[in-house]
Amino acid sequence: MGRPEAAVTLSFEPSERFRAAAAEWGDRRHVAPEEAFEVKAEQALLEVEYLVSGATEVEFDVADGTVAYDPSPELRALLEERAEEVGLDPAVLLGLYVDLFASVFLEGGEA
Repeated sequence: MGRPEAAVTLSFEPSERFRAAAAEWGDRRHVAPEEAFEVKAEQALLEVEYLVSGATEVEFDVADGTVAYDPSPELRALLEERAEEVGLDPAVLLGLYVDLFASVFLEGGEA
């Protein structure tokens, strides 16, 4: 049997667009800003991870506005492949993918 792949933590700071969407989501639900940020980060990471690996749960950390996440082997491989193609760091790409889902679950589809 092969060795399990070592976890690689990717850290990124979500965009202002993401932060604004999280704040709006929290305001509408009377949720504290920190909690809203974490909920939206979880939703976005889960959307990305599900599309790539089929995962239905994600675990991550948030500290000082930075999200740290250990992607699945499938997502990590995709990020590394795309990063090499475009000359960006895999963590930057993950942040961009997360940003795509910034306004998911807002009423009316507002961005």
